[in-house]
Amino acid sequence: MVSLNSVKGGPQVSTTYGDEAAQGGHFVPAKYRGTVKDQADMSALGREQVLRRNFRFISIVGFGCTLIATWEVILTLLEQGLTDGGTAGLIWGFLIVACGFLLVFLSLAEMASMAPTSGGQYHWVSEFAPRSCQKFLSYITGWLCAMGWQCAIVSIAFLAGTIIQGLIVLNHDDYVFERWHGTLLVIAITFFGILFNTFLAKKLPFVEVLILILHVVGLFAIIIPLWVLAPRRSAQQVFTEFNNGGGWNSAGTATLVGFSTTITALIGYDCAVHMSEEIKDASETLPKAMITSVLINDCAGFLMLVTICFTLGDIDESSRHEHYDRDLGSYAHREYDHGIGHSLSAALVFCPRWRSSIFWVFGYVTPGWNIPLNAVMVSLMVTVLLSLINIGSTTALLAIVTLTIGSLMSSYVITIGCLLLKRIRGEPLPPRRWSLGRFGMAINIGALCFLVPVFVFAFFPLTSTVDRESMNWCVVMYGGIMIIAILYYIFRGRHVYIPPVALVKRDI
Repeated sequence: MVSLNSVKGGPQVSTTYGDEAAQGGHFVPAKYRGTVKDQADMSALGREQVLRRNFRFISIVGFGCTLIATWEVILTLLEQGLTDGGTAGLIWGFLIVACGFLLVFLSLAEMASMAPTSGGQYHWVSEFAPRSCQKFLSYITGWLCAMGWQCAIVSIAFLAGTIIQGLIVLNHDDYVFERWHGTLLVIAITFFGILFNTFLAKKLPFVEVLILILHVVGLFAIIIPLWVLAPRRSAQQVFTEFNNGGGWNSAGTATLVGFSTTITALIGYDCAVHMSEEIKDASETLPKAMITSVLINDCAGFLMLVTICFTLGDIDESSRHEHYDRDLGSYAHREYDHGIGHSLSAALVFCPRWRSSIFWVFGYVTPGWNIPLNAVMVSLMVTVLLSLINIGSTTALLAIVTLTIGSLMSSYVITIGCLLLKRIRGEPLPPRRWSLGRFGMAINIGALCFLVPVFVFAFFPLTSTVDRESMNWCVVMYGGIMIIAILYYIFRGRHVYIPPVALVKRDI
């Protein structure tokens, strides 16, 4: 069997044999080793089973649904969409973005069936890119994925912490709001997630199902009171009134800028891919679970969005949530934020685990634990350090939050682009149990046509005139990190980095 160890920045190849001979003396019980197909896939990818395959279809669906938390994120970022786009822009934008991302994740799901590995995009690029640039593109894609998902952990923790701090403000008139309080909440929530990912790691699939139930119940716990008690706006107002609060040259441009709300709420279902080596019968279960999660959250998110848009009242007041106090009472307002805070905190339980799954392919799995403990700890420390930025500048932290979008969409563009080029050239693709069939090329093209323009608008600020506080500094951070990554590759990375394709043993 082939195993990976981190030596001088890159994975190296070593060989061991026997059921119990594994990386560093790891032993995975027989019931957690997966199916014969899983073992064949791991052998073809040049990898070794060192993690427990204890996730099934329903638990990985729960993982995707609760981690992306579509309806919860929509509510927390509603003000951005109302400023640029209004209710009409939010609803029609949601449908456009949902359809676009469906094409994206259909493309990724097919690749997940071809190569069900925790490396995800960086592995697929390594295998599908033209030989002349396989190594470089794989390396850069790895940076993009790592950057995007680390920012995602901070994003979810920051949103949850902000909501909890808002509840304190609502319930205690004498409370003095301080940014460092929010930072402490972010750190506390992150530690909560780390505890689950270490001491309760074996129970994560079961917890996933419970939180999926909370995710669905929470949706109806919010929308039913709104349906019954809140005043209604007319359908004409909801579906036809656009808003250009950012002062752009047209309502259309404002709506495109306002896509950031729905993009943030719908991006990231490749999170399940990075758990692929913990899924039983991954090459078939994983793509089905990914698309099921997408469809469930799309429906839940759209239902929540339409409900909110019909019950908003005055948009200027709604951006401050004042209509909940007026129409439903302060109790409903508290329950509204309380439910979102719980859901986002629950989502954070699983962030460090899937984030560490990206790292562990270069590293070490702790003997006896069968989890990437070191990688989980690294993720914790990076999150804590990034959260400290909030003490000095909320603007800087928000730029890190929006960096999630740009980084992940970049990785999608590179990955799907490599697959499409392979299809155009008529080159053989690896066997897969879940296929797009004759529609594969059309779906890949559609995904790229969606990703490229929305990637550009992801770097726009909310308003056309900006100052230091309102500027979207994400573009500066994104460009800076990419420059560092490229320079490091030129001077060191290309000498020590061994791309995953070097380990692949396929007959195609």
